[in-house]
Amino acid sequence: MVIVFVLVGLAALIAFAGLHRYLWRRLVRDTTSGPGLARRAGTAVFVAGPVLMVGAVAAERGGAPFWLQRTLAWPGFLWMALALYLLLAVVVGEAVRPLVARLVRRRTTDGPAAPRDVVGAATGPGVRPRPATEPAVPREAGAAAPAAAAGQPGTPPDGAAGAGRGDGVAPGPSRRLLVSRAVGATAAVAVGTVGYGTYGVLRGPRVKRVTVPLARLPRSAHGFRIAVVSDIHLGPVLGRDFCRRVVDTINSTQPDLIAVVGDLVDGSVKNLGPAAAPLAGLRARHGSYFVTGNHEYYSGAAQWVAEVRELGLRPLENARTELAGFDLAGVNDVAGESEGQGPDFGRALDGRDTARAVVLLAHQPVQIHDAVRHGVDLQLSGHTHGGQLWPGNYVAELANPTVAGLERYGDTQLYVSRGAGAWGPPTRVGAPSDITIVELASRQA
Repeated sequence: MVIVFVLVGLAALIAFAGLHRYLWRRLVRDTTSGPGLARRAGTAVFVAGPVLMVGAVAAERGGAPFWLQRTLAWPGFLWMALALYLLLAVVVGEAVRPLVARLVRRRTTDGPAAPRDVVGAATGPGVRPRPATEPAVPREAGAAAPAAAAGQPGTPPDGAAGAGRGDGVAPGPSRRLLVSRAVGATAAVAVGTVGYGTYGVLRGPRVKRVTVPLARLPRSAHGFRIAVVSDIHLGPVLGRDFCRRVVDTINSTQPDLIAVVGDLVDGSVKNLGPAAAPLAGLRARHGSYFVTGNHEYYSGAAQWVAEVRELGLRPLENARTELAGFDLAGVNDVAGESEGQGPDFGRALDGRDTARAVVLLAHQPVQIHDAVRHGVDLQLSGHTHGGQLWPGNYVAELANPTVAGLERYGDTQLYVSRGAGAWGPPTRVGAPSDITIVELASRQA
Protein backbone atom coordinates (compact mmCIF):
# COMPACT_ATOMS: atom_id res chain seq x y z
CA MET A 1 0.00 0.00 0.00
CA VAL A 2 2.85 2.38 0.86
CA ILE A 3 4.53 1.63 -2.48
CA VAL A 4 1.31 2.44 -4.35
CA PHE A 5 0.96 5.70 -2.43
CA VAL A 6 4.56 6.66 -3.26
CA LEU A 7 4.13 5.81 -6.94
CA VAL A 8 0.92 7.82 -7.19
CA GLY A 9 2.60 10.75 -5.47
CA LEU A 10 5.60 10.51 -7.79
CA ALA A 11 3.35 10.41 -10.86
CA ALA A 12 1.45 13.47 -9.62
CA LEU A 13 4.73 15.31 -9.03
CA ILE A 14 5.98 14.48 -12.52
CA ALA A 15 2.71 15.64 -14.08
CA PHE A 16 2.81 18.83 -11.97
CA ALA A 17 6.38 19.58 -13.08
CA GLY A 18 5.57 18.72 -16.70
CA LEU A 19 2.63 21.13 -16.84
CA HIS A 20 4.75 23.95 -15.46
CA ARG A 21 7.55 23.21 -17.93
CA TYR A 22 5.01 23.33 -20.73
CA LEU A 23 3.72 26.71 -19.52
CA TRP A 24 7.29 28.02 -19.22
CA ARG A 25 8.13 26.86 -22.72
CA ARG A 26 5.09 28.50 -24.30
CA LEU A 27 5.02 31.71 -22.26
CA VAL A 28 8.71 32.35 -21.59
CA ARG A 29 11.07 30.46 -23.91
CA ASP A 30 8.97 30.76 -27.07
CA THR A 31 8.23 34.46 -26.54
CA THR A 32 11.80 35.62 -25.91
CA SER A 33 14.41 35.93 -28.66
CA GLY A 34 17.22 34.48 -26.59
CA PRO A 35 18.91 34.38 -23.19
CA GLY A 36 18.46 37.70 -21.48
CA LEU A 37 16.78 39.51 -18.60
CA ALA A 38 13.22 38.77 -19.76
CA ARG A 39 13.83 35.04 -20.07
CA ARG A 40 15.68 34.87 -16.74
CA ALA A 41 12.87 36.75 -14.97
CA GLY A 42 10.19 34.55 -16.51
CA THR A 43 12.09 31.42 -15.58
CA ALA A 44 12.41 32.62 -11.98
CA VAL A 45 8.65 33.14 -11.80
CA PHE A 46 7.89 29.67 -13.15
CA VAL A 47 10.28 28.09 -10.64
CA ALA A 48 9.25 30.12 -7.57
CA GLY A 49 5.49 29.90 -8.24
CA PRO A 50 5.07 26.12 -7.98
CA VAL A 51 7.56 25.89 -5.11
CA LEU A 52 5.59 28.47 -3.10
CA MET A 53 2.33 26.72 -3.98
CA VAL A 54 3.53 23.35 -2.68
CA GLY A 55 4.97 25.08 0.36
CA ALA A 56 1.68 26.86 1.15
CA VAL A 57 -0.35 23.64 1.00
CA ALA A 58 2.24 21.68 3.01
CA ALA A 59 2.51 24.40 5.66
CA GLU A 60 -1.26 24.56 6.17
CA ARG A 61 -1.82 20.80 6.21
CA GLY A 62 1.30 20.12 8.27
CA GLY A 63 0.49 22.63 10.99
CA ALA A 64 3.57 24.79 10.41
CA PRO A 65 4.04 27.93 12.54
CA PHE A 66 1.27 30.35 11.70
CA TRP A 67 3.68 33.10 10.61
CA LEU A 68 5.10 30.72 8.02
CA GLN A 69 1.62 29.76 6.83
CA ARG A 70 0.74 33.41 6.35
CA THR A 71 4.01 34.14 4.56
CA LEU A 72 3.52 31.34 2.04
CA ALA A 73 -0.26 31.50 1.68
CA TRP A 74 -0.70 34.63 -0.43
CA PRO A 75 1.86 33.96 -3.17
CA GLY A 76 1.45 30.18 -3.07
CA PHE A 77 -2.33 30.01 -3.26
CA LEU A 78 -2.56 32.83 -5.79
CA TRP A 79 -0.17 30.91 -8.01
CA MET A 80 -2.52 27.91 -7.74
CA ALA A 81 -5.30 29.96 -9.35
CA LEU A 82 -3.00 31.72 -11.81
CA ALA A 83 -1.45 28.46 -13.03
CA LEU A 84 -4.93 27.08 -13.73
CA TYR A 85 -5.91 30.05 -15.89
CA LEU A 86 -2.52 30.28 -17.58
CA LEU A 87 -2.97 26.66 -18.62
CA LEU A 88 -6.47 27.37 -19.94
CA ALA A 89 -5.19 30.46 -21.77
CA VAL A 90 -2.36 28.52 -23.40
CA VAL A 91 -4.73 25.74 -24.46
CA VAL A 92 -6.96 28.34 -26.11
CA GLY A 93 -3.86 29.87 -27.66
CA GLU A 94 -2.87 26.52 -29.14
CA ALA A 95 -6.30 26.29 -30.76
CA VAL A 96 -5.98 29.71 -32.41
CA ARG A 97 -2.27 29.43 -33.23
CA PRO A 98 -2.85 28.36 -36.88
CA LEU A 99 -5.10 31.36 -37.45
CA VAL A 100 -2.58 33.73 -35.86
CA ALA A 101 0.22 32.20 -37.93
CA ARG A 102 -1.78 32.73 -41.12
CA LEU A 103 -2.44 36.39 -40.25
CA VAL A 104 1.21 37.02 -39.42
CA ARG A 105 2.33 35.33 -42.65
CA ARG A 106 -0.06 37.48 -44.66
CA ARG A 107 1.16 40.67 -43.00
CA THR A 108 4.82 39.89 -43.57
CA THR A 109 4.25 38.65 -47.14
CA ASP A 110 1.98 41.49 -48.28
CA GLY A 111 4.14 44.24 -46.83
CA PRO A 112 6.14 46.63 -49.09
CA ALA A 113 9.02 44.87 -50.80
CA ALA A 114 12.52 46.31 -50.56
CA PRO A 115 14.06 47.52 -53.90
CA ARG A 116 16.07 44.86 -55.65
CA ASP A 117 18.44 44.94 -58.63
CA VAL A 118 16.52 42.58 -60.85
CA VAL A 119 15.96 42.21 -64.54
CA GLY A 120 13.42 44.74 -65.70
CA ALA A 121 13.59 46.85 -62.49
CA ALA A 122 13.25 50.61 -62.89
CA THR A 123 16.56 52.36 -63.31
CA GLY A 124 17.57 55.79 -62.42
CA PRO A 125 19.39 58.29 -64.67
CA GLY A 126 22.80 57.09 -65.70
CA VAL A 127 22.29 53.60 -64.34
CA ARG A 128 22.77 50.78 -66.81
CA PRO A 129 20.51 47.76 -66.16
CA ARG A 130 22.13 44.37 -66.35
CA PRO A 131 21.14 42.66 -69.61
CA ALA A 132 19.12 39.52 -69.29
CA THR A 133 21.85 37.64 -71.12
CA GLU A 134 24.63 38.81 -68.81
CA PRO A 135 25.93 35.81 -67.01
CA ALA A 136 25.91 35.76 -63.26
CA VAL A 137 29.32 35.98 -61.65
CA PRO A 138 30.02 32.71 -59.88
CA ARG A 139 31.03 32.90 -56.24
CA GLU A 140 33.41 30.52 -54.59
CA ALA A 141 32.37 28.72 -51.42
CA GLY A 142 32.99 30.88 -48.41
CA ALA A 143 33.38 34.08 -50.40
CA ALA A 144 31.60 37.15 -49.22
CA ALA A 145 28.57 38.36 -51.12
CA PRO A 146 29.15 41.33 -53.38
CA ALA A 147 26.96 43.45 -51.18
CA ALA A 148 28.96 42.53 -48.11
CA ALA A 149 32.23 43.16 -49.96
CA ALA A 150 31.02 46.62 -50.84
CA GLY A 151 30.19 47.36 -47.18
CA GLN A 152 26.50 46.48 -47.49
CA PRO A 153 24.70 44.44 -44.77
CA GLY A 154 24.60 40.70 -45.24
CA THR A 155 21.67 38.43 -45.72
CA PRO A 156 19.44 38.22 -42.61
CA PRO A 157 19.38 34.99 -40.61
CA ASP A 158 17.13 32.18 -41.77
CA GLY A 159 13.51 32.67 -40.82
CA ALA A 160 13.86 36.41 -40.16
CA ALA A 161 10.79 37.48 -42.05
CA GLY A 162 10.55 41.19 -42.40
CA ALA A 163 14.32 41.66 -41.81
CA GLY A 164 15.70 44.97 -43.02
CA ARG A 165 17.38 45.18 -46.40
CA GLY A 166 19.67 48.11 -46.66
CA ASP A 167 22.12 50.14 -44.59
CA GLY A 168 21.23 50.61 -40.91
CA VAL A 169 17.99 48.54 -40.92
CA ALA A 170 17.98 45.95 -38.13
CA PRO A 171 16.35 42.58 -38.76
CA GLY A 172 12.91 42.20 -37.15
CA PRO A 173 11.60 39.28 -35.06
CA SER A 174 11.04 36.01 -36.84
CA ARG A 175 7.62 35.01 -37.96
CA ARG A 176 7.56 32.19 -35.41
CA LEU A 177 8.46 34.59 -32.59
CA LEU A 178 5.67 36.96 -33.62
CA VAL A 179 3.15 34.12 -33.52
CA SER A 180 4.36 32.93 -30.10
CA ARG A 181 4.11 36.42 -28.67
CA ALA A 182 0.63 36.93 -30.06
CA VAL A 183 -0.53 33.61 -28.59
CA GLY A 184 1.30 34.27 -25.32
CA ALA A 185 -0.62 37.52 -24.93
CA THR A 186 -3.58 35.41 -23.79
CA ALA A 187 -1.71 35.19 -20.46
CA ALA A 188 -2.86 38.76 -19.80
CA VAL A 189 -6.44 37.49 -19.77
CA ALA A 190 -5.48 34.88 -17.16
CA VAL A 191 -3.84 37.49 -14.94
CA GLY A 192 -6.86 39.79 -15.25
CA THR A 193 -9.27 36.97 -14.45
CA VAL A 194 -7.42 36.01 -11.28
CA GLY A 195 -7.09 39.64 -10.24
CA TYR A 196 -10.79 40.34 -10.61
CA GLY A 197 -11.73 37.06 -8.91
CA THR A 198 -9.50 37.91 -5.95
CA TYR A 199 -10.99 41.37 -5.65
CA GLY A 200 -14.45 39.79 -5.53
CA VAL A 201 -13.51 37.65 -2.52
CA LEU A 202 -11.73 40.39 -0.57
CA ARG A 203 -14.61 42.81 -1.22
CA GLY A 204 -16.83 40.43 0.75
CA PRO A 205 -19.92 38.36 -0.04
CA ARG A 206 -23.04 39.86 -1.56
CA VAL A 207 -26.52 39.24 -0.17
CA LYS A 208 -28.73 36.87 -2.10
CA ARG A 209 -32.42 36.33 -1.34
CA VAL A 210 -34.60 33.31 -2.00
CA THR A 211 -38.14 32.42 -0.91
CA VAL A 212 -38.90 28.82 0.01
CA PRO A 213 -42.53 27.73 0.52
CA LEU A 214 -43.01 24.95 3.10
CA ALA A 215 -46.22 22.93 3.16
CA ARG A 216 -46.20 22.43 6.94
CA LEU A 217 -45.16 25.94 7.91
CA PRO A 218 -47.95 27.72 9.84
CA ARG A 219 -49.20 31.12 8.87
CA SER A 220 -47.62 32.59 12.01
CA ALA A 221 -44.12 31.78 10.69
CA HIS A 222 -44.74 33.16 7.19
CA GLY A 223 -41.88 35.47 6.21
CA PHE A 224 -39.40 34.07 8.77
CA ARG A 225 -35.93 34.99 7.48
CA ILE A 226 -32.82 32.84 7.98
CA ALA A 227 -29.39 34.26 7.11
CA VAL A 228 -27.40 31.32 5.73
CA VAL A 229 -23.61 31.69 5.70
CA SER A 230 -21.18 28.89 4.95
CA ASP A 231 -17.53 28.34 4.06
CA ILE A 232 -16.08 31.51 5.55
CA HIS A 233 -12.70 29.73 5.72
CA LEU A 234 -10.86 31.98 8.14
CA GLY A 235 -7.19 31.09 7.87
CA PRO A 236 -3.77 32.37 6.80
CA VAL A 237 -5.30 34.53 4.05
CA LEU A 238 -8.78 35.55 5.23
CA GLY A 239 -8.58 36.87 8.75
CA ARG A 240 -10.22 39.14 11.31
CA ASP A 241 -11.05 41.99 8.92
CA PHE A 242 -12.77 39.61 6.54
CA CYS A 243 -14.75 38.06 9.40
CA ARG A 244 -15.90 41.51 10.53
CA ARG A 245 -17.01 42.29 6.97
CA VAL A 246 -19.11 39.09 6.91
CA VAL A 247 -20.67 39.89 10.30
CA ASP A 248 -21.54 43.43 9.26
CA THR A 249 -23.15 42.19 6.04
CA ILE A 250 -25.27 39.64 7.92
CA ASN A 251 -26.38 42.12 10.55
CA SER A 252 -27.34 44.66 7.89
CA THR A 253 -30.07 42.25 6.69
CA GLN A 254 -31.67 42.09 10.19
CA PRO A 255 -32.47 38.36 9.98
CA ASP A 256 -34.69 36.44 12.38
CA LEU A 257 -32.09 33.68 12.71
CA ILE A 258 -28.50 33.10 11.59
CA ALA A 259 -27.27 29.68 10.41
CA VAL A 260 -23.51 29.11 10.07
CA VAL A 261 -23.36 25.83 8.16
CA GLY A 262 -19.75 24.72 8.47
CA ASP A 263 -16.21 25.34 7.23
CA LEU A 264 -15.79 28.38 9.39
CA VAL A 265 -12.02 27.95 9.78
CA ASP A 266 -8.82 26.47 8.39
CA GLY A 267 -6.65 26.29 11.49
CA SER A 268 -6.57 25.94 15.25
CA VAL A 269 -8.31 28.02 17.89
CA LYS A 270 -4.86 29.13 19.04
CA ASN A 271 -4.05 30.65 15.66
CA LEU A 272 -7.48 31.79 14.53
CA GLY A 273 -9.35 32.58 17.72
CA PRO A 274 -8.71 36.34 17.30
CA ALA A 275 -9.84 36.17 13.65
CA ALA A 276 -13.15 34.56 14.67
CA ALA A 277 -13.79 37.01 17.53
CA PRO A 278 -16.08 39.33 15.47
CA LEU A 279 -18.65 36.50 15.35
CA ALA A 280 -19.60 37.61 18.87
CA GLY A 281 -21.23 40.60 17.18
CA LEU A 282 -23.81 38.57 15.23
CA ARG A 283 -27.34 39.76 15.99
CA ALA A 284 -30.63 37.98 15.24
CA ARG A 285 -33.97 37.87 17.05
CA HIS A 286 -33.88 34.07 17.46
CA GLY A 287 -30.12 33.68 17.80
CA SER A 288 -27.25 32.20 15.82
CA TYR A 289 -26.62 28.49 15.23
CA PHE A 290 -23.62 26.50 14.04
CA VAL A 291 -22.90 23.06 12.58
CA THR A 292 -19.51 21.59 11.74
CA GLY A 293 -18.06 21.26 8.26
CA ASN A 294 -15.31 18.96 7.09
CA HIS A 295 -12.62 21.61 7.65
CA GLU A 296 -13.49 21.86 11.35
CA TYR A 297 -12.35 18.24 11.69
CA TYR A 298 -9.01 19.18 10.14
CA SER A 299 -8.70 22.03 12.66
CA GLY A 300 -9.84 20.59 16.02
CA ALA A 301 -13.63 20.36 15.88
CA ALA A 302 -14.19 19.95 19.63
CA GLN A 303 -12.17 23.08 20.41
CA TRP A 304 -14.00 25.07 17.75
CA VAL A 305 -17.41 23.95 18.97
CA ALA A 306 -16.46 25.20 22.42
CA GLU A 307 -15.09 28.45 20.94
CA VAL A 308 -18.18 29.34 18.92
CA ARG A 309 -20.31 28.64 21.99
CA GLU A 310 -18.20 31.19 23.89
CA LEU A 311 -18.82 33.65 21.04
CA GLY A 312 -22.59 33.33 21.47
CA LEU A 313 -23.44 30.81 18.73
CA ARG A 314 -25.35 27.66 19.61
CA PRO A 315 -23.82 24.49 18.14
CA LEU A 316 -26.28 21.87 16.94
CA GLU A 317 -24.37 18.60 17.25
CA ASN A 318 -26.90 16.05 16.00
CA ALA A 319 -29.55 18.01 17.87
CA ARG A 320 -32.64 20.10 17.31
CA THR A 321 -34.52 22.93 18.94
CA GLU A 322 -38.16 23.99 18.71
CA LEU A 323 -38.85 27.47 17.42
CA ALA A 324 -42.15 29.22 17.00
CA GLY A 325 -43.58 27.66 13.86
CA PHE A 326 -40.98 24.99 13.01
CA ASP A 327 -38.14 22.81 14.31
CA LEU A 328 -34.50 23.64 13.61
CA ALA A 329 -32.12 20.69 13.54
CA GLY A 330 -28.44 20.23 12.80
CA VAL A 331 -26.15 17.28 12.12
CA ASN A 332 -22.38 16.91 12.22
CA ASP A 333 -20.42 16.72 9.01
CA VAL A 334 -19.63 13.32 7.50
CA ALA A 335 -15.90 14.01 8.06
CA GLY A 336 -16.58 13.53 11.77
CA GLU A 337 -17.12 9.81 11.23
CA SER A 338 -13.35 9.29 11.43
CA GLU A 339 -13.49 10.62 15.01
CA GLY A 340 -16.72 8.88 15.99
CA GLN A 341 -18.59 12.19 15.70
CA GLY A 342 -20.35 11.76 12.37
CA PRO A 343 -23.93 12.74 11.52
CA ASP A 344 -26.70 11.05 13.49
CA PHE A 345 -30.05 11.83 11.86
CA GLY A 346 -31.95 9.62 14.26
CA ARG A 347 -30.68 11.49 17.27
CA ALA A 348 -31.38 14.85 15.64
CA LEU A 349 -34.84 14.10 14.22
CA ASP A 350 -36.49 11.09 15.86
CA GLY A 351 -39.31 11.68 18.33
CA ARG A 352 -40.34 15.05 16.99
CA ASP A 353 -43.86 16.15 16.14
CA THR A 354 -44.12 15.23 12.46
CA ALA A 355 -46.92 17.73 11.95
CA ARG A 356 -44.37 20.52 12.36
CA ALA A 357 -42.04 21.67 9.60
CA VAL A 358 -38.35 21.00 10.14
CA VAL A 359 -35.37 22.89 8.74
CA LEU A 360 -32.05 21.01 8.82
CA LEU A 361 -28.54 22.47 8.87
CA ALA A 362 -26.09 20.04 7.22
CA HIS A 363 -22.80 21.16 5.72
CA GLN A 364 -22.61 18.83 2.71
CA PRO A 365 -25.36 18.53 0.07
CA VAL A 366 -24.80 14.75 -0.10
CA GLN A 367 -26.61 14.49 3.23
CA ILE A 368 -29.87 15.27 1.45
CA HIS A 369 -30.70 11.58 0.96
CA ASP A 370 -30.80 10.98 4.73
CA ALA A 371 -32.81 14.16 5.11
CA VAL A 372 -35.42 12.87 2.65
CA ARG A 373 -35.73 9.58 4.57
CA HIS A 374 -36.33 11.49 7.81
CA GLY A 375 -39.02 13.78 6.40
CA VAL A 376 -37.05 17.04 6.45
CA ASP A 377 -38.81 19.97 4.75
CA LEU A 378 -35.72 22.05 3.95
CA GLN A 379 -31.99 21.35 4.19
CA LEU A 380 -29.52 24.26 4.23
CA SER A 381 -25.98 23.43 3.09
CA GLY A 382 -22.73 24.82 1.69
CA HIS A 383 -19.44 22.98 1.03
CA THR A 384 -19.32 23.23 -2.78
CA HIS A 385 -18.32 26.92 -3.11
CA GLY A 386 -20.33 26.72 -6.34
CA GLY A 387 -17.16 25.28 -7.86
CA GLN A 388 -15.17 28.42 -6.80
CA LEU A 389 -12.93 28.45 -9.88
CA TRP A 390 -14.57 27.78 -13.25
CA PRO A 391 -14.59 25.12 -14.65
CA GLY A 392 -14.48 23.62 -11.14
CA ASN A 393 -18.27 23.64 -11.06
CA TYR A 394 -18.27 20.68 -13.46
CA VAL A 395 -16.02 18.76 -11.09
CA ALA A 396 -18.23 19.71 -8.12
CA GLU A 397 -21.27 18.35 -9.98
CA LEU A 398 -19.68 14.91 -10.00
CA ALA A 399 -19.53 14.78 -6.20
CA ASN A 400 -22.63 16.74 -5.15
CA PRO A 401 -26.33 16.40 -6.00
CA THR A 402 -26.65 20.20 -6.09
CA VAL A 403 -23.77 22.62 -6.55
CA ALA A 404 -25.62 25.87 -5.84
CA GLY A 405 -29.16 27.13 -5.47
CA LEU A 406 -32.51 25.55 -4.62
CA GLU A 407 -33.65 22.11 -5.79
CA ARG A 408 -36.31 19.63 -4.72
CA TYR A 409 -35.77 15.98 -3.80
CA GLY A 410 -39.14 14.35 -3.25
CA ASP A 411 -40.89 16.28 -0.50
CA THR A 412 -37.60 17.80 0.69
CA GLN A 413 -36.03 20.97 -0.66
CA LEU A 414 -32.28 21.60 -0.63
CA TYR A 415 -30.65 25.00 -0.73
CA VAL A 416 -26.87 25.18 -1.27
CA SER A 417 -24.98 28.42 -0.66
CA ARG A 418 -21.83 29.21 -2.65
CA GLY A 419 -20.24 30.32 0.61
CA ALA A 420 -18.83 33.59 1.88
CA GLY A 421 -15.08 32.97 1.61
CA ALA A 422 -12.72 30.75 -0.34
CA TRP A 423 -10.40 27.84 0.30
CA GLY A 424 -6.87 27.89 -1.05
CA PRO A 425 -6.72 30.75 -3.55
CA PRO A 426 -8.66 33.76 -2.22
CA THR A 427 -10.19 33.84 -5.68
CA ARG A 428 -13.56 33.04 -7.25
CA VAL A 429 -14.34 32.85 -10.95
CA GLY A 430 -17.89 32.16 -12.13
CA ALA A 431 -19.04 31.44 -8.57
CA PRO A 432 -19.47 34.71 -6.63
CA SER A 433 -19.56 34.47 -2.86
CA ASP A 434 -22.85 35.01 -1.09
CA ILE A 435 -24.77 35.25 2.14
CA THR A 436 -28.30 34.06 1.48
CA ILE A 437 -31.44 35.28 3.16
CA VAL A 438 -33.84 32.34 3.00
CA GLU A 439 -37.38 33.55 3.59
CA LEU A 440 -39.80 30.81 4.61
CA ALA A 441 -43.29 31.06 3.15
CA SER A 442 -46.43 29.40 4.45
CA ARG A 443 -48.84 28.03 1.86
CA GLN A 444 -51.61 28.89 4.29
CA ALA A 445 -50.80 32.60 4.14
